[in-house]
Amino acid sequence: MDTATSSDGTAIAYEARGEGPVVIITGGALSVAADAAGLAGALADRGFRAVTWDRRARGSSGDARGSTPDREVEDLAAVLDAVGGDAAVLGHSSGAVLALYAASRGVPVRALFLSEPPLRFGEDEPAPDLAERLQRLVDEGHPDEAVVTFQLENVGLPREMVEGMRASDQFAALVPLAQSTVYDTRLVAQVSTPDERMLGVRVPVTVLRGEQTFPLLIAAADRLAAEMAGAELVVVPESVMHRPDPAATARVVAERLGKN
Repeated sequence: MDTATSSDGTAIAYEARGEGPVVIITGGALSVAADAAGLAGALADRGFRAVTWDRRARGSSGDARGSTPDREVEDLAAVLDAVGGDAAVLGHSSGAVLALYAASRGVPVRALFLSEPPLRFGEDEPAPDLAERLQRLVDEGHPDEAVVTFQLENVGLPREMVEGMRASDQFAALVPLAQSTVYDTRLVAQVSTPDERMLGVRVPVTVLRGEQTFPLLIAAADRLAAEMAGAELVVVPESVMHRPDPAATARVVAERLGKN
């Protein structure tokens, strides 16, 4: 992977594949760049240069402890600059929240594709001390408990599902990402109700969601699209339960960026 340097000196790892207009894929909670490989491949097949990256405290990227949402904005800006400074951003889940927040704070993107952002608009918000408790668990050497607590209290998964996940072989890959749960919690809590700058970004915005996904995400996507002047809501039937279908999502991007 290549490396961009964020404003605070943190190394941010990214990888590009394909040739053409740049689309930066920004992943959600407990994900790394490799998790978007299928989507990157589908975009490359459509004639794009698809960029995946490890958000801070994930994968091959570094971390400056005490990170804030604005630090993550600087991370995205660093990746954008490293790949030429002209790109659309496709964000999924908390990555969609980050993409929208970054664009509203002046990061120059060509277009936004926001896939199932977990915005709550002030309803059923997690406990206000959740980020603090997650940080304490990480600091005290219990990253596994931080991941579980995040899944239960922030994502809202049923305890049986979380316990089943904890018993699976895949759980071990999530534990090293525990610090990132603190950052995702801070990010979404800070902008869970989008402010006027976020709702008024002056680039084309496409909000995507599946037909079958979590009710919170359906409500969030529909409301965000309704409150953003000129935003388009696209329901992608192939995307199921918060998993964007690579081929279908790439098709939506290509149609709106003139690569169909």
